[in-house]
Amino acid sequence: MNRVLISVEGQTEETFVREILTRHLWNLNVDPIPVVVSTKIVKQGNKFKGGLLSYAQVRNDVQRLLRDSNALAITTMYDLYKLPTDFPGYSTRPAGNCFTKAAYLEAEFQQDINHPRFRPYLQVHEFEALLFVNPEITARMFPETNKLRELQQIRNGFNSPEEINDGVTTAPSKRILRLFPNYDKPLYGSLVAIDVGLENIRAECPHFNEWITWLEGLGG
Repeated sequence: MNRVLISVEGQTEETFVREILTRHLWNLNVDPIPVVVSTKIVKQGNKFKGGLLSYAQVRNDVQRLLRDSNALAITTMYDLYKLPTDFPGYSTRPAGNCFTKAAYLEAEFQQDINHPRFRPYLQVHEFEALLFVNPEITARMFPETNKLRELQQIRNGFNSPEEINDGVTTAPSKRILRLFPNYDKPLYGSLVAIDVGLENIRAECPHFNEWITWLEGLGG
């Protein structure tokens, strides 16, 4: 079994890898292992986990994972939305579409780490984009709200859920919270994704699909 370490932004992404990606990739001889980014280490040795505060923090975590010689590859699952401003290429990112921006930042990130076993992935624009793949399933999680129509209207406004933009009020998570104030990412995020199904997510999210295809190829 080929071990792949995935540096993830938080608990939701960790659960997503364990509950969804593992089930799929194990059949292909790939064992994806999520590792939540450490945000701070205090003198007593305790770690605070989750969230990206700076690129220095990310770089340290990735380099630590690369020291595991038993891992075939190291990758990431970080949101493009609110990426730390000190990220490689952040100040020179192109003005093109979200896929161009993500590819550029991933290339800059990969170049900075400069290791043959490292291949970064940035979620466009954030994890909550996946909740727009099937609005009916997402709305079903909040039966008391009756917001399916509004959710579907948002989805219909974009070619892909990944294109739902990253504005302060228009990012996927902000739109979800506006419709469903009780939305809790760790609780609902992976539950919705599990119900939607990996293949449906891949069909709607091309950048995500490219990453999964790469992961699948590691099993050969």
